[in-house]
Amino acid sequence: MHVVVCIKAVPGSTEVKMDPETHTIVRDGREAVINPFDASALELALELADARRAAGEDCSVTVVSMGIPATERILRDACARGATDALLLSDRAFAGADTLATCHALACGIRALPAADLILCGKMAVDGDTAQIGPELAGAFDLPCVTDVSELVGTGDESIVVRCGSDEGPVAVEAPLPCVLTVAKEAAQLRMPSIAGVRAAEDAPVAVRGAEDVGADPARIGLSGSPTQVVHCFVPDRSGAVRLFDGSAEEQAAALAGIIEEVRS
Repeated sequence: MHVVVCIKAVPGSTEVKMDPETHTIVRDGREAVINPFDASALELALELADARRAAGEDCSVTVVSMGIPATERILRDACARGATDALLLSDRAFAGADTLATCHALACGIRALPAADLILCGKMAVDGDTAQIGPELAGAFDLPCVTDVSELVGTGDESIVVRCGSDEGPVAVEAPLPCVLTVAKEAAQLRMPSIAGVRAAEDAPVAVRGAEDVGADPARIGLSGSPTQVVHCFVPDRSGAVRLFDGSAEEQAAALAGIIEEVRS
């Protein structure tokens, strides 16, 4: 079995800088960490690999990310924790991508790997909260998708059983393989790397590929290939000022409505 886990490097600090021209997050990689939801997805993949290997079956886990060259550190950390190998999609042509452009790049990268039996993604990224990459990848590969997975119940040769969230509460779902799963943060806590793992990660195979290497369509990647773009961003002003309203409840409500209209305009 071959499991692919998509991970994202996100800011490890609340002090996030925005590029005033591209309106995108400035990513220098120095304080980046693995997205917490992706960390849970990676742990589920590692637990699945452990179980398969214990049963005498082969199972490899490939981590894939799109980002700046410094993202290689995050991928090597994943290898230190048990991932078999890694692929980093790094190219200036990928910069400024929205979720659709990111999905195209990731799909091209995954197609360049051995066929995946299972693709895992975090439910969402803490720096975007769109929760779109997993379902978009499922669409790109025409695969079934189960979202908000909180538990891996069991796997067979042709299907997987998971517990996931729904409007009625947690439910058990069986999906045919191959498929795509998006994982909730509470699903698992990523294991610590071992000393042997850290040493092995120094020589772990981390392939770095650009847009041309994976056959990405130039018209579908990066800022120019993104159908959704941020046109304005700002850091909200914080103030401890307080305004008191006198009068009846109706008069106070009218005054509050006036402030809301001022903010909207």
